[in-house]
Amino acid sequence: MLLQLHTFRGLFNGFGRCERNVSFASCVRVSIALKKNIKAYGTMAQDKPLALISYVGGMHGLIQEAADLMKQHFKLITHQEFLQNPSLHGTKIQVLFSWVNKPELLPSLFTSLPALKLVANGGVGIDHIDVPYLNSLGVKVSNTPLVVSDATADIAMGLLLASARRIIEGHQISMDPKTVDFQSLIGTEVTGATLGIIGMGHIGLRIAQRGRGFDMKILYHNRNRRSPEDEQAVGATYCKNMEDLLREADFVVLAVNLSPQTTGLIGHKELSLMKPTATLVNVSRGLVVDQDALLEALQKRTIRAAALDVTYPEPLPRDHPLLHLPNIIITPHIGTDTTATTLKMVQMMIDNALAAVEGRQIPNEVKPK
Repeated sequence: MLLQLHTFRGLFNGFGRCERNVSFASCVRVSIALKKNIKAYGTMAQDKPLALISYVGGMHGLIQEAADLMKQHFKLITHQEFLQNPSLHGTKIQVLFSWVNKPELLPSLFTSLPALKLVANGGVGIDHIDVPYLNSLGVKVSNTPLVVSDATADIAMGLLLASARRIIEGHQISMDPKTVDFQSLIGTEVTGATLGIIGMGHIGLRIAQRGRGFDMKILYHNRNRRSPEDEQAVGATYCKNMEDLLREADFVVLAVNLSPQTTGLIGHKELSLMKPTATLVNVSRGLVVDQDALLEALQKRTIRAAALDVTYPEPLPRDHPLLHLPNIIITPHIGTDTTATTLKMVQMMIDNALAAVEGRQIPNEVKPK
């Protein structure tokens, strides 16, 4: 379409008149065709299905590249635009793109979206979405599995290394204007240590691959044991009882989905089983760990340290005692925050949304359990 428009434009001078070497008849034909194409182009833009998003830019909004991808297939309405006049677009919005849990999925919102067909979630976790409720309204839910695995595994290893080698402390000392001499920062050896992974799904398997690169001994606990081929590929040993893993691991990494079964999975008892030299790394969900129990374990040095990409709530209140401990690292839930992974997630969201709008099977539909 754009190529055609550029071709037509070349037949006219800057004042809208035909170039001298172009016949009048040719100009007339081209002018008519141009008008038809412009009209068709405008109709195509108007015919795009409407999709609700939070906003573009800022701390929790879509990056511009992601919004541009969506705009190729959908007319985007921001949540703020929608709230200014819900009746203007509410009956036409067919898709809601949920990004970083925004916009907030309240029942009052869905009563204003009678044409909604899909909530397309960016990410794997759907603990913030009431799937049965939405299904009862005739609205389906999708997520973006697999594409987040590498980036999440990377942040798990990054947190592990930063904690073990005291990288944050080293950075602070190096940047402090009062520093006149470097002090020794004795850390913990990663190479050859024992890595215990709780939750050996796609992300857990990727973490194991990275651990093997550090010649770590890999233990794992999972609801279901992986195949012998998977175990052999990463050199992992299955622990049927999670307690056995906790007793032996130097680094315990949590990579489970949040569910009623995993809420509070790591509490006082589990932390007491860990080595006093061990580190807890959490890249799953904040509610998987009893934070009061973790606070006590860190204060009493029951475990050496913790490194968290997730907490509950997010962010923690500024006066929360975990924020004032020297043996903890907390990042703001950035496990999937790379440009490449974000665009992969958004493309999967778009694929799911197009399937819903066109009445096809949704590739990554989430079914109620």
